[in-house]
Amino acid sequence: MKTEKLDVPGATLYYEVRGNGPVLLLICGGIYDAEGFAALADRLAGEYTVVTYDRRGNSRSVLDGPPAEIILEEQADDAYRVLGAVGVTEDEPADVFGNSSGAVIALELAARYPGMVRTVVAHEPPLFELLPDFDYWRSVMTEVSDAYRDGGVGAAMGVFGAAMDMHGNDGTPGTPPSPEFAARMEANMEFFVQYEIPPVARFVPDLDGLRAGPVRIVPAVGAASMGEPPNRSARELGARLDAAVAEFPGGHGGFGDAGPFAAKLKAVLS
Repeated sequence: MKTEKLDVPGATLYYEVRGNGPVLLLICGGIYDAEGFAALADRLAGEYTVVTYDRRGNSRSVLDGPPAEIILEEQADDAYRVLGAVGVTEDEPADVFGNSSGAVIALELAARYPGMVRTVVAHEPPLFELLPDFDYWRSVMTEVSDAYRDGGVGAAMGVFGAAMDMHGNDGTPGTPPSPEFAARMEANMEFFVQYEIPPVARFVPDLDGLRAGPVRIVPAVGAASMGEPPNRSARELGARLDAAVAEFPGGHGGFGDAGPFAAKLKAVLS
């Protein structure tokens, strides 16, 4: 594995490169960073040049100034610049897999830079604005912000977790996080609550552009997360784009069981 840093406007991005072959970019969501995809990337590196990175403001990708709400267009620009740094061009575009808010970023990447992307696998993007009960989710996000203001991260995550009513990794086996990775995820929590949840929750992808564009969009769900909000969002995305929805092993964090998940991802990309 090779580690690199890339200066971008407003931040320095940390990224990792494994393997050989066509480029496959993995975009993490939430409090995760590149290490969260390490086992999956190792499984894929025999057939792909697998690129993972810490998103700006998280872990080892430090901001030049004070933190602020993430801008999805800026996040997509970061992914575009990482692709350029590893040699992706419009003549040889990359495949992209994103999980959770990383899937939202992958969709925006496809909309903004369609020539750089061949396929986007959007695994359980939390696109609450596409759901029939979007008004409920708007009220939830207000409650999350109020709870953070009044009680901090723990209170906000209590409200958010109760509304999401998800089941963790749904029993998906995986490698326990290293102490360093666990510490980074804990440190990322405040940024996630204050600066990531609100803009992601109100984001609406460019459905017309994605529908008309050249990028193959594959909405993806976990077999074990039926009925959970991100699963519902992915299915709604498929309906809006008239795109078949791929079912992956496990739940929202099914990539933790890297072997079956990698096999499914390779099948979808091929």
